[in-house]
Amino acid sequence: MTVQSFINRKASQLAFFVRAFWDRKIPYREVDLYFWDTMEEWTQVQDRNTQPCTQKERVFWHMLHQLHFWPEHKLLEDPYLRSELKTCLEYLEGDGHCPLDCVGVRP
Repeated sequence: MTVQSFINRKASQLAFFVRAFWDRKIPYREVDLYFWDTMEEWTQVQDRNTQPCTQKERVFWHMLHQLHFWPEHKLLEDPYLRSELKTCLEYLEGDGHCPLDCVGVRP
């Protein structure tokens, strides 16, 4: 699997998990499990250290980090954080503009 195919597949999954979490259809622990599954799957991507990083990949890693870093209540209730993450999410889904302040890096 290439980095690009990994990011494309995982970005759509990330969007699903975040929206379900925000709609309170799944608990935060499901988002956390998704994070750890993604980390494990990332180790299986071939040539991950030699392929260039795209803007979509940077936004993906940024958003994934934010979801893991902030506590559940902040992710649900902080309007500024939610707005930032919504911008990232819309970009990953192909519906928005690339956020300028995302500094996501590969693990």
